[in-house]
Amino acid sequence: MTRRSLWLLLGLAALGFGLAGVVLPLLPTTPFVLLAAFAFARSSPRLHAWLTGHRQFGPLIEDWRRDGAIAPRAKVLAAAVMAATFAGSWIAGVVPWVLAVQAVALGGAALFVLSRPSSRRE
Repeated sequence: MTRRSLWLLLGLAALGFGLAGVVLPLLPTTPFVLLAAFAFARSSPRLHAWLTGHRQFGPLIEDWRRDGAIAPRAKVLAAAVMAATFAGSWIAGVVPWVLAVQAVALGGAALFVLSRPSSRRE
């Protein structure tokens, strides 16, 4: 299998997860769409052009490419999902060392997302 084929498969898988994230509240859309754009740029100019020109996903990709920006609504939603994930684990009685790992990983991810500039569109 060629390198280009691997990038294409990664892009298609990431796009699939991103599309699922549109309707599944615990699956993030933005990182998967960004990954798909990155992979398509290395494998399929046609799919890359389609994704970056898409009315929903195109502006998200452009905000990230231009300014490293994330829309404020996406930031709040991402932080809320991370907090809900941790709270659900705590309520479910997950062992303390797993909660500690989750706290570090989710806390770091939340800090990263919340520290990105906000897009100019919102």
